[in-house]
Amino acid sequence: MRAHRRAHRAAVRAGAVLLATVLLAGCALSGTAPEAAAPADGRPGGSSASPAPTGPKDTARTPALPSALTSQRLDWELCEAPRGGGAPGSAWRCARVDVPLDYAKPSGDTLSLALIRKEARDKGRRLGSLLFNFGGPGGSGVEILPRAAEAYGKLNTRYDLVGFDPRGVAASSGVRCRTDEEQEQAHRSIDLTPDTATEEAAFVKDAADFGAGCERRSGKLLPHVGTSNAARDLDLIRHVLGDDKLSYFGFSYGTELGGTYAHLFPRNVGRTVLDAVIDPTADGIGHARNQATGFQRALENYLRSRGENPKAGTERIARLLARIDRSPLPTDSGRELSESLAITGIVTPLYSESGWPALTAALEEAEDDGTGNGLLRLADSYNGRDEQGRYDTQSHSQRAISCADTKARPTLDEARALLPEFRRLSPVFGPLLAWDTAGWCARWPVEGEHDTPETSAPGAGPILVVGTTGDPATPYEGAQRMADELGKGVGVMLTNNGEGHGAYGGNDCVTSAVDGYFLDGKVPADGTTCG
Repeated sequence: MRAHRRAHRAAVRAGAVLLATVLLAGCALSGTAPEAAAPADGRPGGSSASPAPTGPKDTARTPALPSALTSQRLDWELCEAPRGGGAPGSAWRCARVDVPLDYAKPSGDTLSLALIRKEARDKGRRLGSLLFNFGGPGGSGVEILPRAAEAYGKLNTRYDLVGFDPRGVAASSGVRCRTDEEQEQAHRSIDLTPDTATEEAAFVKDAADFGAGCERRSGKLLPHVGTSNAARDLDLIRHVLGDDKLSYFGFSYGTELGGTYAHLFPRNVGRTVLDAVIDPTADGIGHARNQATGFQRALENYLRSRGENPKAGTERIARLLARIDRSPLPTDSGRELSESLAITGIVTPLYSESGWPALTAALEEAEDDGTGNGLLRLADSYNGRDEQGRYDTQSHSQRAISCADTKARPTLDEARALLPEFRRLSPVFGPLLAWDTAGWCARWPVEGEHDTPETSAPGAGPILVVGTTGDPATPYEGAQRMADELGKGVGVMLTNNGEGHGAYGGNDCVTSAVDGYFLDGKVPADGTTCG
């Protein structure tokens, strides 16, 4: 399931976009020197900045980029409508930028990345470009940013808002591993919390089949979709846009990308905010442990809000899931609600407090009426399935990027050994997250790059790290670890006492602090608390 890896459409709720669109779903290299000196106060450069002669490079590992890449001029045109939606409107323009497939061979094959931009309204006071990543990995910035743009209207006065599809995502040579029919069959037949040897064998085979499908359809791309390459892409995009420094707003997985960029290009870091922060010190099992803790914490907060004892409420939901495991619930669509889909349906509304009423209605329907319509709708939203049975490819990109990043390949026996601990952490979510450690990258065709991402960034300007105490997917403790890893004088911690996966737009104090930093360079005191 990798709930923490779903695109952070909870960030989109900052623009008053409700639950239906809230959820779809680093590298240990040394830092790099910039090609030109940047303003000492960390102000982002304007569009008139002179391009560096050789463009961005990782001086420790990566050859200089050829001028064919560094001298690109972007051709901004009206955007086409994405699948299942309308065009973003006349204020938006789209373009493409070429990047190396393999940064070790920068004169070789290239990829074409999709960009979208809404220009700053106050041209005379323009600060430059502000790039967004809403998480996943696998979230399409080209699709998400226009939907969320109302939330960033104040920032748009002085910044061009720029979204992009990272390599391997959506319109940027998106990884594809399965057909819609294969996706549907897997959701129907695979138990993500296997109870028998037969179910365990099917679970592992399904994971291996997924990887084999990725290799057949996207094999050439798979070794190159990791976060370190996406960070290098960010620096080339920055350069081609004409900015001396990168101004960046990252959510969820986008915080890992931001931290990786800061490590690789510390002196190119401009005003940067990381919200809903992934713990950079956690490996795959550590992330699963963090999520079991975080989602259980959110579930208990939800139960308290209803006046229900958290322990009793958790036990009630666990009993419901056990009944569904024995006998899936019918739905009006003719599809059955399995235990795995039911857990996914419960996870989905926990990303935002605004989703709690939908969770209440869905649970009451399942318990009182014995039908699973509400939970299935929530699970479909999370899984990227539309009413015609078509799936988006975020889960494909998500797995490809995650498995390119992480070396960990836990076995079924190792996952099974985690079950007692994870059940204690969360009787509802623990078992699925424990098994997921073995199913995620099982027999993956590409080796991972690291155990944990490197995010230390000595020499970078201040990076604002926003942690929410009730964040279910990226628990609050990870934000403090990110601030510590970035380094003294770089990571600036801002705490939001509240619920939900992300704080900007949902807490006025946080929103004001972030806006003040981006627009005026006002860095909050480290340790500031909102709420």
